[in-house]
Amino acid sequence: MVVEVHAAGVTFADVLFSRGLYQMKPELPFVPGMEVAGIVRDAPDGGKLRRGDRVAAFTELGGFAEVAIAPAHLTFRLPDSLDFAQGAGLVLNYHTAVFALVTRGRLRPGEWVLVHGGAGGVGTAALQVARGLGARTIAVVSSQDKAQVAYRAGAQEIVRSDGPWRDEVRELTGGGVDVVVDPVGGNRFTDSLRSLRAGGRVVVVGFAGGSIPQVKVNRLLLHNTEVVGAAWREWVIQQPDAADDIGAVVTRLIHEGAIRPVVGTLVALDDGADALRLIERRGALGKVVLATR
Repeated sequence: MVVEVHAAGVTFADVLFSRGLYQMKPELPFVPGMEVAGIVRDAPDGGKLRRGDRVAAFTELGGFAEVAIAPAHLTFRLPDSLDFAQGAGLVLNYHTAVFALVTRGRLRPGEWVLVHGGAGGVGTAALQVARGLGARTIAVVSSQDKAQVAYRAGAQEIVRSDGPWRDEVRELTGGGVDVVVDPVGGNRFTDSLRSLRAGGRVVVVGFAGGSIPQVKVNRLLLHNTEVVGAAWREWVIQQPDAADDIGAVVTRLIHEGAIRPVVGTLVALDDGADALRLIERRGALGKVVLATR
């Protein structure tokens, strides 16, 4: 699918790509950019989309450009209720959130969900999706500004990462949460496990905190809890049909008004390096987006 790019999402994975720290290391030179929103310029015959359609797409590389290529099965119609900047934050974050909460986390209505990095792109997506699916939500944030972003995204309760958040979570929920969505990792991971009630699940989405935590599996045994991974990209590459199933949930939640991507910073394409630095120093509030047109 050839897409005329109007906006490109900026992710922590793009930062890792630019530093040579991602698990996949493309040859230099390369163009970063994993997700875009724009208008179809060319599409395969007989497909679900055609020239002129508004779309959001996963590109993996090459998105920080005026024209990009995306796999047809990872290109989705962009509802008219969302603009291109919102569309640029749709695929990676919201499809990951649905995959993490529904497919891997087995979330049920009424359960408690704790979301780390509650003001970031993945965090705000997870909060909105969880609320849309009937869950109760708590966000972990590091500042008052980030708390406001998390509230707007659907957090019902807020705890600060620099405070006794584990004890506060257990008190708020009457014993612990059912699901933790963790895109951060690092030294708070053990407390995430301790914040679970019996039968709870920690869903690992990434390691924006820098370090990869270790798990003492005796804790999982004694408390009947789980740690599961949620790598949306790898899943939909191996099982292409799953992309449509996840996309259908995202589209339904958009139409129901549950999903509204939170665009925090809009940066011109020429200043793309500044957008990467903003994410690298963890200064992002909501989704960081490059405006290409």
